Amino acid sequence: MSLYTGPRCRLCRREGMKLFLKGERCYTKCSLEKRNYPPGMHGQTRPPKLKDYGLRFREKQKAKRIYWLTETQFRRYVDRAEKLPGRTGENLLILLERRLDSVVFRLGFASSRKHARQLVTHGHIMVNDKVVDIPNYEVEIGDVIRVKPDSPVVPMVKEEVAKKGGRCPSWLELDENKLEGRVVGLPEPGMIEVPLNEQLIVEFYSR
Repeated sequence: MSLYTGPRCRLCRREGMKLFLKGERCYTKCSLEKRNYPPGMHGQTRPPKLKDYGLRFREKQKAKRIYWLTETQFRRYVDRAEKLPGRTGENLLILLERRLDSVVFRLGFASSRKHARQLVTHGHIMVNDKVVDIPNYEVEIGDVIRVKPDSPVVPMVKEEVAKKGGRCPSWLELDENKLEGRVVGLPEPGMIEVPLNEQLIVEFYSR
């Protein structure tokens, strides 16, 4: 199954919450605030009450859309998380946050995860002084992530970093002047700010 290519605001409306898929526009011109109901011809009718399966399915869909993954990609992460020691749900979120496109987003280099993925795939991001164009590249402690110095996106990235005031998670360090970030630790469950109930996702795949 390929990635969704339709209007991203429809995804937020379907989940009934902001998924911040369009960066700054989500704060200024969010269609969810104007049309706070699911998309489609029956969207404004009374929505059915979700039962156990529906609740778990919607949580899984929400996670896929936040991290912009296909079902096959997401399922691979769930399978990996199950094999790691500890709680599967927490392992899943940690694996997703360690993706290079997610780290680029967390460092403030991009306005959304989709935008971060474009920066990576177009060869604008370097890891340890080597261009890495694989969005699912998994960062390790000590890795240095930077914007390619001669890249034409440097002014745009500087603007994005300035908008966010240089804020990033505590497991990352950011040098705003060099547009360079360093992985100083691995993300822990309490550090990951995503509106997800990971246990429901685990239960969906365990049924």
